Amino acid sequence: MEERNLVRRIHELVRKHPRYGYRFITAKLRQEGWRVNFKRIYRLWRREGLKVPKKTRKRRRLGHSGNSCIRRRAEHKDHVWTWDFIHDRTAKGQPLKWFAITDEYTRESLALEVDRSITADRVLDILTNLFLTRGVPEHIRSDNGPEFIARAIRRHAEQAGLEMLYIEPGAPWENGYAESFFSRLRDELLNVEEFMNLAEARWFAQRRLHEYNEERPHSSLGYQTPAEFAAGCAASVRATPSLQQHSRNPEETTLTVTQPILS
Repeated sequence: MEERNLVRRIHELVRKHPRYGYRFITAKLRQEGWRVNFKRIYRLWRREGLKVPKKTRKRRRLGHSGNSCIRRRAEHKDHVWTWDFIHDRTAKGQPLKWFAITDEYTRESLALEVDRSITADRVLDILTNLFLTRGVPEHIRSDNGPEFIARAIRRHAEQAGLEMLYIEPGAPWENGYAESFFSRLRDELLNVEEFMNLAEARWFAQRRLHEYNEERPHSSLGYQTPAEFAAGCAASVRATPSLQQHSRNPEETTLTVTQPILS
């Protein structure tokens, strides 16, 4: 009886998460309180004729610059954030631009926004809100897109005391954590759901943000969720900035950061 219920639940999870393999399904079952291991779920997985994703051999790249995620790795929470964009369309063909910020160490998705277009000013607003609620990272890694190299962004980063890590042009693998996040976003959401309009896409973005951080096991974190892993990390040593004045006009933005306090 117990195995029958277990198999039923496996099929329910597979229908809900069609891109999960048996290891992720095992982690989800453990979250729900099932006392199972990988070997048992693998046996049932094969017996039920479910697909076991094949391992793919990773391609070796020509090299990495000094700002790549290989050469300059995140060493603790809020050490390196990464951000990037991805493009999609509604069912009627209207453009959607997705913007995400991720903590490379904890794999937390700190922001996931979608709109028709997202300018450097909008990026600045999102960044400022994160500074106020979470604190200031030591670095932000990105490509050389116009939204990220804008003068207002550079000035804001300098005032906050953080260093921008710009990867080499034409080398997206140097921003591997952003590429990985968006690969899973496209695989598990954008290629699965059809958005009728912008409001619906925004609703899915907020649901994805919660599921990714609170429910989705992450293999590189020992199949913990990013939220579980982050809860076990030491608090950030960076102080939260005090914004004396903030305006959509970059020339009028002043940012003052208090001295870091070690906890």
